[in-house]
Amino acid sequence: QIVGKVVIVTGASRGIGAATAKLLGSNDYKVCVNYLSDKNAADRVCASIADNGGVAFAHEADVSDEAQVLDMFEYVREQWDEVTHLVNNVGVLFTKTELINVSAERFTKVLNTNVLSAFLCSKAFVKQSVAGGAIVNVSSIASRTGAPFEYVDYATSKGAMDSFTKGLSLELATKNIRVNSVRPGFIKTDIHADGGEPGRVERLSSQIPMQRGGTADEVAQAIAWLLSPQSSYVTGSFIDLAGGK
Repeated sequence: QIVGKVVIVTGASRGIGAATAKLLGSNDYKVCVNYLSDKNAADRVCASIADNGGVAFAHEADVSDEAQVLDMFEYVREQWDEVTHLVNNVGVLFTKTELINVSAERFTKVLNTNVLSAFLCSKAFVKQSVAGGAIVNVSSIASRTGAPFEYVDYATSKGAMDSFTKGLSLELATKNIRVNSVRPGFIKTDIHADGGEPGRVERLSSQIPMQRGGTADEVAQAIAWLLSPQSSYVTGSFIDLAGGK
């Protein structure tokens, strides 16, 4: 039986990660706001959670580095208790281009940040889990579309995350640990600026059946549901948040 709710949200200083951390903080989770470089942004997320009566702290860690992941989990346990929930949200996206222009270095960086991080954090989570809990992996509809001429490397990493979600969910099905995924698409966050087109969602809105982009808060709501007891019979499942695409 899980008593307290302790969650690590990776890449939680902005975008979907920040929205998720704030929402969980308002729902009685103790939140570890993981970040890589922007301490000020992570601290602002924690301050927002505290202002709403929640409990949180920011923790700097490169989650594609196993030693730093293990240190983070150990630190959270020392502060609160075992980690009961995990959101593998961290992701990186580089300037859109055709595959022929993608360097091996870029491809490796994308896989390490988006996939290796989920593997390392999930492994650390399972090893310390006594009561069980839930994991949500933040994938992308790019895993279905392949993102041709733009982000094939990113899409590849998300396809790998989908396979990881399915396999891990089956491994952990008898251990009281549920593993699910959200697949956002066309969400208004800063990641599009990383790809060189901050207005991408607006440009593509007419191609979306719902005729608009989504918000980080809308994705956070789905993540929160998958973590919660309300989805207690759901594992190995995917929620697409892409306005009908």
